[in-house]
Amino acid sequence: MHGVEQHGGVLDRLGESIASGARPPGTVLTLAGLEEEFGVSRTLVREVVRVLESMGMLASRRRVGVTVRPPEEWNPFDPRVIRWRLGGPGRDAQLLSLTELRAAIEPVAARLAAVRADEPARRRLVALAARLRELGEAGRGTDPEYLDTDVSYHSLLLEASGNPMLAALGDVVAEVLSGRTALGLMPQEPAPGALEDHEATAAAVARGDAPTAERRARAVVAEVLEEVVEGSGSTRGSGRTPPEQDPPPGRRTRGRGAPLPRTGDCAQGCGP
Repeated sequence: MHGVEQHGGVLDRLGESIASGARPPGTVLTLAGLEEEFGVSRTLVREVVRVLESMGMLASRRRVGVTVRPPEEWNPFDPRVIRWRLGGPGRDAQLLSLTELRAAIEPVAARLAAVRADEPARRRLVALAARLRELGEAGRGTDPEYLDTDVSYHSLLLEASGNPMLAALGDVVAEVLSGRTALGLMPQEPAPGALEDHEATAAAVARGDAPTAERRARAVVAEVLEEVVEGSGSTRGSGRTPPEQDPPPGRRTRGRGAPLPRTGDCAQGCGP
């Protein structure tokens, strides 16, 4: 096996075992033990441990060994941590957390993109939204091309905001979109309202309509959040349903409004 592939394979196997809880917090590992378990060199084991230490998943101490750290100390924005968590028993909680993050950042990014994006980015966003509709209406919501287009759309929206901190979350959003597809959580035929909202967001960005861009981007993530909450049966243990939000005019919904928490609606000014 090639050195890089071997490194990645051991990293994934060890990371997944920690994220899944198979190696719970407080578990003490040794380099010798890991070397024997994975059948690799001590040097490679050290490299893998260093990477997991940088993620906050492991801590090394002299005369103690390598200790698994609690999840609260892991880097929640590392795409690999996200991928491992989505593949483990805590996937529902991870998916909900990530979708709540999207609900907080994507509407703001859309508002900023309507003001700051250059013309090529505006045209590209419109083209990506149109392609999403074509693929979705053709029943190709689970195709690799749909995923690639969806990732490109949302990554571009964050990048076009002109805010480097929002743009840096593109990999996080890409990982959750990929994770939903890999876990079979994406429908072959996306809801017409979701496709419409993608296009409406892109059109609003293209014409510089910041309030509408924010409102329609919020509708996009509201649809996803509704599905995630319904799928997990969770409202974060609050004992109540999160506040509902009215859909934009003309939006076709599935019965009740999407249970989207009001995540800083007016931080950049509220649209109509």
